Amino acid sequence: MSSIQLVAGNSNRPLAEAIAAHLNQPLTVCQVRRFADMEIFVEIQENVRGRDVFVVQSTSFPTNDHLMELLIMIDALRRSSARRITAVVPYFGYARQDRRASGRTPISAKLVANMITQAGADRVLTLDLHAGQIQGFFDIPTDNLFAAPVMVRDVQERMDTNNVMVVSPDVGGVVRARALARRIDAPLAIVDKRRERPGESEVMNIIGDVTGRSCILVDDIVDSGGTLCNAADALLEKGAKEVYAYITHGVLSGGAVARIAGSRLKELVITDSIQPTEAVRVAKNIRVISIGSLIGDAIARTAHEESVSSLFD
Repeated sequence: MSSIQLVAGNSNRPLAEAIAAHLNQPLTVCQVRRFADMEIFVEIQENVRGRDVFVVQSTSFPTNDHLMELLIMIDALRRSSARRITAVVPYFGYARQDRRASGRTPISAKLVANMITQAGADRVLTLDLHAGQIQGFFDIPTDNLFAAPVMVRDVQERMDTNNVMVVSPDVGGVVRARALARRIDAPLAIVDKRRERPGESEVMNIIGDVTGRSCILVDDIVDSGGTLCNAADALLEKGAKEVYAYITHGVLSGGAVARIAGSRLKELVITDSIQPTEAVRVAKNIRVISIGSLIGDAIARTAHEESVSSLFD
């Protein structure tokens, strides 16, 4: 691993340190600061000439600031003669803007992909993209990792999988839920809901018999938490024993943490792809699991030109 270097921005320093510890590789000294007018300044304070550099930066809140940090770090590394630059983006912001839902609207996920490419990244490493087709928005190699192995291990350690039912909170997430259900040999149910307007959801029906089951809701993003809370209520009303949720990216904006804390969810489990806030850390029914080792293994395989997909076989 002597040929690689890890560079971290300000979005999720604890995760970057966990990845570095897993690889037994120190973080490269890098100064990321702001001028008085909030312009971002980056200085790489170690030699990176000819090195294989991995930039760890989630584009989470404040999204635009962290995205600009990522772009400027990539540019600084390119101008410092790094041999190869990999943007490691555990949470890819703007991923929910992956299509034109109505007239005269942007496809912002494509725009962000173009910006990362033009800044000088040679490849991208990300986790549980909201839509798989976003990989095609990049004109450089892109590896989309899955948090499923980490979640499966946690479920198997903490629950009786003989009585578990995996539940997709909507029809669009069936593929993701089915993949996790297959790994733990559990049946699958689906929440059929109708969304009247953005940010609001109405549960309509449960497809599958959840009576007496410990249900696990599986999704890629939890933002307002409304969908999860409504789904938990519907499942319990249909006879579920208890409801858990395993979500990769804990965006948890606005009053989401309070909403989940006051809900009937037994537990919400999220990864540290986004740095947890203090409210998340003290919430009684929210738990964070680390993806540091998963991303670290993917970085090691990328550096050694080995298969990344075999991590999920």
